[in-house]
Parts: sequence; C-alpha cells; structure tokens
Amino acid sequence: MSEREPELEPEPELYPDLEVHPAKQWAVGVPGILHSMEPALTSMGPARTARLALAINQKNGFDCMSCAWPDPGHRNVLEFCENGMKATTWEATPITVPTSFWAEHSLTSLLEEDEYWLGRQGRLTEPVYKPAASDHYEPISWDAAFRLIADRLNALDSPDRAAFYTSGRTSNEAAFVYQLFVRAFGTNNLPDCSNMCHESTGTALTATIGIGKSTVAYDDFAKADLVIVMGQNPGTNHPRMLTALEETKRNGGRVVSVNVLPEAGLIRYKNPQRVRGIVGKGTAIADRFLQIRSGGDMALLQAVSKRVLDAEDAAPGTVLDHAFLAEHTVGLEALRTHLADLDEAAVLAATGLASHEIDDLAAEYLAADRVIITWAMGLTQHRKAVPTIKEIVNLLLLRGNIGKPGAGASPIRGHSNVQGDRTMGIWERMPERFLAALEAEFGFAVPRAHGADALRTVQGLRDGEIDVFFALGGNFVGAISDTAVAEAAMRGAKLTVQVSTKLNRSHVVTGEEALILPTLGRTEVDLQQGHPQFVSVEDSVCAVHASHGAIPPVAPGLLSEVAIVCRLARATLGERGGADLPGADLPWQDFEDDYDVIRDRISRVVPGFESFNQDVRRKDGFVLPNGPRDERRFDTASGKAVLTVNELEHLDRPPGRLILQTLRAHDQFNTTIYSLNDRYRGIRKGRDVVFVNPDDLAELGLADGQRVDVHSEWRGEPDRVLRNQRIVAYPTARGCAAAYYPEANVLVPLESAAEESNTPVSKAVIVRLVPHAAS
Repeated sequence: MSEREPELEPEPELYPDLEVHPAKQWAVGVPGILHSMEPALTSMGPARTARLALAINQKNGFDCMSCAWPDPGHRNVLEFCENGMKATTWEATPITVPTSFWAEHSLTSLLEEDEYWLGRQGRLTEPVYKPAASDHYEPISWDAAFRLIADRLNALDSPDRAAFYTSGRTSNEAAFVYQLFVRAFGTNNLPDCSNMCHESTGTALTATIGIGKSTVAYDDFAKADLVIVMGQNPGTNHPRMLTALEETKRNGGRVVSVNVLPEAGLIRYKNPQRVRGIVGKGTAIADRFLQIRSGGDMALLQAVSKRVLDAEDAAPGTVLDHAFLAEHTVGLEALRTHLADLDEAAVLAATGLASHEIDDLAAEYLAADRVIITWAMGLTQHRKAVPTIKEIVNLLLLRGNIGKPGAGASPIRGHSNVQGDRTMGIWERMPERFLAALEAEFGFAVPRAHGADALRTVQGLRDGEIDVFFALGGNFVGAISDTAVAEAAMRGAKLTVQVSTKLNRSHVVTGEEALILPTLGRTEVDLQQGHPQFVSVEDSVCAVHASHGAIPPVAPGLLSEVAIVCRLARATLGERGGADLPGADLPWQDFEDDYDVIRDRISRVVPGFESFNQDVRRKDGFVLPNGPRDERRFDTASGKAVLTVNELEHLDRPPGRLILQTLRAHDQFNTTIYSLNDRYRGIRKGRDVVFVNPDDLAELGLADGQRVDVHSEWRGEPDRVLRNQRIVAYPTARGCAAAYYPEANVLVPLESAAEESNTPVSKAVIVRLVPHAAS
C-alpha cells in the first residue's frame, strides 16, 4: 500500500439497480435468438432487420464486424450469432446525433456519461470541431476539416510527432491507403489494436514457425481428435466458434477447457440452428475443465511437454513424431534438457492444479493423433505471454501437430479485420520486404525507423513527444491500459482526430483541438462516382473475402474510410506527393473513385494478393498461402520450426492480495456496451462488480454483496483505484479475481507490459480489496 494514497471520500453506486443472479450452465438456445432479435426489431423495425439479418456473413453480403471468426463453406440462411446481430443493430440504427446535440452538451458534461450512454446517442453524421479553449464541438465542413488537419500535420517539426492509430474494423483497402499515406507523410507511428491484444501471439509465432497467424482452417475443427481451448470465452467473444467445437464433438473429438473462470458456452451449447438446440439439452462442449490460476498456463504447458518426453523415454520411438522433428524442427535436445529439471512443485504452485489433472491432460494429448490448441487474451496479456505461446508451439511440434489436417495453432482474433490490417501494413515494425516493395511500387523513400506502438504512443503523448493523434476507428482512450495516465496524456496533444460511426470515450477526452469525422458503417452501401464499391477482410484462418454494404447510408454526406484517408492525403501531400515527394506515384483521387485501383496496387506489394481483384470476386473469396499449414514450410532463420527454451516464472501473490484479470461482459464488444447485462454470469443492470472466489472472501474477511474499492499495486507507485465495486462470490480460481473491461483498465499500469510484445498485462494485476466507506 502506498503511503502517498490520500483518504478516499465515499461515493454513490454507479448502478443502484444492479442485480446478481446464479450463473448460467449453458449458452445460446432460444434466449440467444430472442436477445439478438429483440433489440434489432425494436431499434430498426422488421424490414430493416430482415434485410440485414439475411446479409450478415453471406457470400454477397457484408462481413460481421463483431469478431474475426471464419465462415464455414456451407452458410446457413442466418449466419450470425447473438452479438453479431447486436453489433449490426448498434451500427445500423436509424437514430442519428442531431446538430443541436453539440450546443446542448459540453465536453465537461459528456465526461460524466459512461460508454453505454455515449453509444446510445446514435450515428454521427457531420464533421465537428472543438476549437482550442472551447468546451463544445461545433459543425465544420469536410473541406475545412481536412485543411485544418493538413495544416497541423505539415507544421510539425517532424512527422514522428504524429501517431496514426487503427482499429481492426478497418477494411483491407482502407488500411492499405492509410499506411501508405502515413509512410508517405514520413513516419512509421502506426499503433493499432493488435498491440493491446494479440501482439504476443504474432511475436511468438513469427519467431517459432515463421508466420504470426493461425495454422488451421475452419474445417480442421471437425477433423480434430482434441481441441484445447486456453484463456478464451467463445460463448461471448466469438459465439459461432461453438458450432465448430460442436462439430469436433459430433465427429468423436474431445475438448478441454483451460481457464480461470468456468464459462457457460464451454459447459453446454444449444445450437439454435439445430432441433436439439431448441428443444433438447444441446451439446456438452468441454469434456474436461482445468481451472488454472491466472498466469499459470506456461507452467502447465511445460509440465505436459515434460510428460510427453517422459512417455517417449519409457517407450522409445513410439511417442514423438521423430520424422517430423528431424526434418522440420530445431531445438529438441535443448528443450529436452531444460524440461528434465522442471520443478513439479513450482508447476503446481503456478497453476493451482493437482498433478493428476496435469497427468490427465497429458494423457488426452498422447491419445490424440490430431490436436488443435486455440487461445485468446487469457494468454496474450501476461508478462510472460510470448514464452507461453512459444510453449504451445513446443507441445504441438513434439507430435507433429502443425501442418496436417485437424491439427495446429489457432489464435482467435477479436476485431473482424485486425489480421488483415496487419497484412496490409498496419504495424510500426513492418519487415523490410514489405517496405521495399512499397517503395518500389510508389516511388518514394519509405521510412525505416521503427515507430510507436500503442503503449509508446501514450508515453509519447505524456512526455510531449507526440502532438497529433489520429484514429481510424476504435476507442483508443477506452481500450488502453492505465486510464487516468492515458487520458491525461491525450489531453496534452495539440490535435486529436477520431474517424467514427458513434460516440465513445475517445471523443470526449481530447487534445487542445479535436475533430470527429463521421464515416460509413460496413452495413452501408458505399457509392463512389455513382458506382457501388466493396471492401475486403481477412479472417482468423487467412481467408479473404468481399464485404458489400446492404442498406443506404444513415445520412447524406457520410464519407467512407477510404475517401476520408484519400482526401486527407491530398490535402496534406498533394495529389501525387507534391514537391516533398518528387516522382511519387500516389493517385489519391483514383483510389477514392475506384477501390479496384487500390487492389491492383496491393497485388504488387503484398504476397498472396497477386490476383486480388479476380480472386476476391470468387464466391468464396480466397485463402492466403500459409507455409506451416500448407506445406510444413517455416520461414525462420533456420528454415525450420523452432522448439524453444523458456524460463518458468511464477507470478507471486502477496498475502491478502488477489490476481485480477479484466474481461468482457456478454452484451459487449470490446469497449462497446450493448446493455448493462452479463446474462451468462448472472449480472443484470450494472457493471460495477468484482468476481471473487468464496473461499478467498472468507480468508480476506469480506462478504458477497459488500462494496469495496479495488486497489492495484505496482512497484511502489501510488495505488490505482477502481472505486465502489460490489463483490460477487463466483467460482473463479483460488487467489484470482475479475472485473469488467474497460472500467478496470484504470488498475493496469501503463508500464506493466508483456516482454517482447509490449502488450498491456491486463490479466495479472495484483490487487487488494478495501471496504468502501458508507456513502
């Protein structure tokens, strides 16, 4: 506890109508249908709802923006999940923010509202500008907005004094022209949402197998003998994945869940597309649940790999895939030597599991010929996230579970095109081969110095090194760690610009000057020069397909993301680069008028897109080449997959403390809050809760229902505090707690980041619970 922490005054409950009910033991079914369609019908009416519902994830429709889960080859008539329909309703609502809103609501008043209220105000339809020293936005013309941004950018002492953020909702075409503009402007400051979620995955997989992407296809789940689901809640975050896991079970495969919390979707799934999901009991998904202590996954994976190696020693030549290991990998003997000394007591302390539970998981793995390991942020947001994911690769490689049907590494992305954005060049550290190809294609000197990622962008704003922050989508302030520090840093900017469909926290925490530029949603028809355009996305299994808007824009005058980027580029750089980029070939107007022109240029820069315009027009799109999956080719320095040695580190929990993780509620997509309910966990009408194991409550002298302040502790710094939370007794792993994101981001220190990937450590925050003073 910090001696500098001031005495806190009591405050009223944020959600006085909060209700706590028993957690659910199954997911989806009829309630999933009702909870998806009722808001849509209420907000949009039957005709608009039907038009959109029949177009989501269809081959001639639009790609759902709620996650990056791949589409099956055979589509159902209604190919969406509950949260997919809610995301569509949220975007396609006919409610708009009127011009009068900006005069009626000061920024000071908007700061008092939560994300839920802000999102419910409706679609943004006109550019607005907050002058310096003003407390209000006011309407501004598009031309004036672009001139203002261009003037501020061109007045900077260095291009590196600007940062350009990207949300994973952005299409391939918009992402490509965006990074092209940013690099033509002269910087690689391209932070994106990957920095905060799956950066650890890309870092680990690239180092070990040569590609930072999944090595499975959609159909592999139906072919797998075993799927190990780690640090992941598909029932809420990507519900259509439950159908793939159901196919695993229907074909005789088994599923093991490794998680800190039991999750309803992994207990039992009632598929609304099947009769048994409507009137029957549905399908039990997880055959085994290992309730692991937060941060213990690396120890578990090492312990299983050791048991596999021990089994090989007991029956030489019968357990490991020796032919695969000899031909395609390096590092086996070093791994074998390292794991020989693995301390079982340290493993049990780190995992909170019993030896027999680890034995059982090893037996499951050894009995399976085809194994998929799939994971999400429960693994990626730890200090040792990168070595943990390297241990996944180790375990898979030992028995040749990469590069064969029904097997592989399967990170599950959250944003619908976050993987495609990276493919298109949205990264502060793109490899030389991409930068050289970009330079050759467009005729200007592409900067090579690494840029700022998400955390370094906040640090740059805080330290006065970045003056302009531009965001193409997303809610950076709401999503990033250490909320108070991040907001103070953003207020230090000279200019902040947000390209958005609806209001969020990032619009009300601004620099001296601020702009909001409204944009088309993915659901809307994009007309350029009278011709409808389409965009494309890449899903979690490297499949690229087109996305076509289905309904007219909610208001006239909205610009697409492509148009916004191209007009900003013309205002800032000139039509083909201007005097500062002589000889550059940057036809921004052509890009805006016809997205085929963008795709033609992508085809000459990005491997796998050589026939982009033709391939994306196929009924099923196309799949990018994937060396490990397609041909057991590994583009590493050695040309082989790398078994790695990783030192086990135990996350210490001091007495009287808990390890807290942030997580989503069910009615939520990233920082977007669809309702105040978390149905599967039994929470209604509120979000100010902290989930704690009943045995930990007894040990700490606290009680279910009690109000507490959650204090996070970090290297002797003053406590960060999330105030007045209701304790909910919940079956978390012992010593662990959970609270909702983004509210609990205030507890995550900015400097607490994963090694190598610099991802915020949002799943391992040391906290203590202090009784809240009576109000």
